[in-house]
Amino acid sequence: MLKIIFTEKIPITPFNEPARDLRIQNVPLWLHQRNVLAPYTTRELELSAGQRMPLEREETIVYRDNLFFDEAYIKAFISTARKKKRPVRAAFSAEDPAFREHALPLSTSYSPAGSVFLADLWYYPRGPVADVEPLIVDLEAREVGYYHVPTYMADQSGDLTFQVPLRACLAIDSWVHVFIADVVYGLFSRGARFEKRLAEEVPFKLKILGKALYEGRQILQSSELVTVGKNCVIDPDAIIHGPTTIGDNVTINAGAVIENCIIGNNVNISQDVQLMLSVVGDGAFLPFRAALFMTTVMDNSMVAQNTCLQMCVVGRNTFIGAGSTFTDYNLIPAPLRALDGKGKLNYSNRPVIGSAVGHNCRLGSGMVVYPARTIESDVVLFASKERRVIDKDVRYEDSDHHKLKFANLHKRMYPRPGEATSESW
Repeated sequence: MLKIIFTEKIPITPFNEPARDLRIQNVPLWLHQRNVLAPYTTRELELSAGQRMPLEREETIVYRDNLFFDEAYIKAFISTARKKKRPVRAAFSAEDPAFREHALPLSTSYSPAGSVFLADLWYYPRGPVADVEPLIVDLEAREVGYYHVPTYMADQSGDLTFQVPLRACLAIDSWVHVFIADVVYGLFSRGARFEKRLAEEVPFKLKILGKALYEGRQILQSSELVTVGKNCVIDPDAIIHGPTTIGDNVTINAGAVIENCIIGNNVNISQDVQLMLSVVGDGAFLPFRAALFMTTVMDNSMVAQNTCLQMCVVGRNTFIGAGSTFTDYNLIPAPLRALDGKGKLNYSNRPVIGSAVGHNCRLGSGMVVYPARTIESDVVLFASKERRVIDKDVRYEDSDHHKLKFANLHKRMYPRPGEATSESW
């Protein structure tokens, strides 16, 4: 099958980088797409804006490179499309709870067509043509509550829930969608698929139970659920519950607690670190008592001791100082707004959400960051009376390092489109 990729160059705030280059589940999105489609495609072609579609008359799949999808969704999409033997375009029902609650808010990529929304994913049995019909693939969403809270934080029931799909497809238009792809459509979905197999497949259940008995461990701690790479050093006093994936050359020290996470290669996790439903990128460093809850930290970043991040996304090569706290809900129950795909504030449809920090940032100690705020790539914030509380979005022009005579020591690596990567001072 031929694979045609439409390149989307619009950068995602605050990273100033297209979605295809951001890491989703610790893999660049373009590589994740290639891995998922590898069993179906034999060659690929990239097209920029304005380029014409090729005239090859062969089986073809076409998608925009800001689209995240998993193996379960692509398998269902391609198998259903092949049975139809007609050109189709991926579509979502407005009534699908996972799409309505998590994918549609803050998005700009979907095209409304009556009661459905069309995504930039097409299948052609004999090459691209103009006439296609919508193909709705059920995401098989199930409601999952992630914690019980007082009623003043949520609705009358006091429960905060996600609509977790067993099949995932999502356009990355906002930093919030990175959070959704990693946590809701990623880690939560992985856990939901495991629970479904455990409930429905007796041989699978017996395999899991047998491995746990053989290893003398609880089921969630068995090697069937906790995958560990090469050359890892894990203290026996660390607690690791699956499904969890740990890469190569990882060090995990005493007292660490890890539940349903993805840990990359060459990661150092110090004493008493708490990780839950989080993605930690390659080369990251988490000193003692750092805590991540439903948070993504991309490659080569550091979250210093006694710092707590909840429902956040942190870019690569970023440092967050000790004792910082990223809050996740408004004390006065005003709706939370976040930046959408056009860079405008819009309703996030989430009662709680953290914040986003771009690439190559340096944040001083003791910061308090309000919910849904963004800190643009290449920003430096010193701990001071003026900077102790971050209650608004911080752009590169607001960076504290501009005040220093040796500001050129901090290079700008991720400018906005049309701006230079280096400056003279």
